[in-house]
Amino acid sequence: MDLRELVWHRAALVRMRTKLKNKIHSIVLMKGIQISSRHCSFTHLFNEELKTLNDYRINGYLHLIESLDSEIKNVSKEIVTQAKEDEMASLLMTIPGVSYYSALLIVSEIGDINRFPDSHHLCSYAGLIPSTHSSGGITYHGSITKRGSKYLRWIMLECVHVHIRTNKNSNISQFYTRLAKSKGNSKAAVAAASKLLRVVYCVMKEKRSYQS
Repeated sequence: MDLRELVWHRAALVRMRTKLKNKIHSIVLMKGIQISSRHCSFTHLFNEELKTLNDYRINGYLHLIESLDSEIKNVSKEIVTQAKEDEMASLLMTIPGVSYYSALLIVSEIGDINRFPDSHHLCSYAGLIPSTHSSGGITYHGSITKRGSKYLRWIMLECVHVHIRTNKNSNISQFYTRLAKSKGNSKAAVAAASKLLRVVYCVMKEKRSYQS
């Protein structure tokens, strides 16, 4: 199976599972039902409690979620296998916040790192740089462009959230914390994701230079 198709397939399965979970939450909220283990959403205890509601829709969704869980588990095993065999993916996994899945997705979306002359072009490809426009000789910076690879942009945001949560003292985490105070969490996360992608660029570029 093609590397990109493999990681996209897992992403599609996860999106389907999330939609089903959201449907269950909507039903529970609509009925005004209080579930004691709700803070542990879709753990075994939570699912068993949901089943006691005897709602045919919830039971049907839970059955589909169980099937998706099994399929995601199988695909994830294949991803781990391929990530271990891929030298670039293995190298990216040394970056805090980057997992087997995210490493393969990054590699599949970027392809040959040499097609990007510098890290700025890579961040632009991911849509993680602010848009700009000029008026009266003054340049204004707006929201991110969201052009290029939406998958690369998405996975870098996922990675940076893990990075910030697990490496609170890193330069990227400290940068995020400072920026969040003035710009808010969302804009800070995008800026931090851009910084993390620049690290990815350096790692991949060094690996390619070594190989050549």
